[in-house]
Amino acid sequence: MSPSPLDTALLDNLAHTAECDGIAKTVVGAVIADSDGKVLLLHRPADDYLGGLWELPSGGVNAGETLTEALHREVAEETGLTVTTVGDYLGHFDYRSGSGRATRQFNFTATATGETITLTEHDAHLWADPTQRNQVSSAVQTILETWHHQGA
Repeated sequence: MSPSPLDTALLDNLAHTAECDGIAKTVVGAVIADSDGKVLLLHRPADDYLGGLWELPSGGVNAGETLTEALHREVAEETGLTVTTVGDYLGHFDYRSGSGRATRQFNFTATATGETITLTEHDAHLWADPTQRNQVSSAVQTILETWHHQGA
């Protein structure tokens, strides 16, 4: 039997590699799909850093927090949804944060429950079908393509 895709060694290796690569800040992102295969996207307010961009639910990893703990917390904070399962690791991308720090976003599939989306940092949400997913950055498009090819 093969190990879980999110075993501790994988998560430790991701964090270690980011540190070796000079990454100053780590972020987690969640690909959350509904029963129709639509993916939850959040819209950044126009006056925010990268304003107007649609993105995955995502946010920074706090000191002492694991990647999966951060994913649970960030999805809850940004959407009001509760992550019930963290699934496959879908890859990462790097960018500069609003403060100029080298940032790496690790992306995972996630299953979440909740009746209503409650936004705290974004001004809109969308359950995006394949024709609406081009509204995200090219980096997020690559993550969504990986998710799609893994059998979403």
